Amino acid sequence: MPFISTKTHALLDYTSGILLVATPWVFAFHDGSAAHWTSVIYGIAILMVSVITNYEGGFLRMISMRTHLTIDVIAGLLLMTSPWLLGFADRIFLPHLIIGGFQLVIGLLTDRIPFQLGKEMSVRTAHHSK
Repeated sequence: MPFISTKTHALLDYTSGILLVATPWVFAFHDGSAAHWTSVIYGIAILMVSVITNYEGGFLRMISMRTHLTIDVIAGLLLMTSPWLLGFADRIFLPHLIIGGFQLVIGLLTDRIPFQLGKEMSVRTAHHSK
């Protein structure tokens, strides 16, 4: 059962994307290392996927919400494991682990069908009349 609306998911996407880009400077690992670039590249990727998703936060609406959520789950798993896969876990791992886990969880708990933008959805509202 989905607990997170696609509108809330959009807000969480943009927030976590910006947070990931900023993380190397916030936690002082902005040194051109794999840890640094993994965070920045994943943050930019989250923002780009959000821009092209067909949901309330999307602008170009080129991919479905289902595709977006699949990307979230896979990217979350990869980001969570990146400190060990790329060999920087001895320096820093918590930001990657926490934000990756967050992406994984919201990918699994978000409604797969966004509200139809610009149209009334009587099926999805509590106060519909027929």
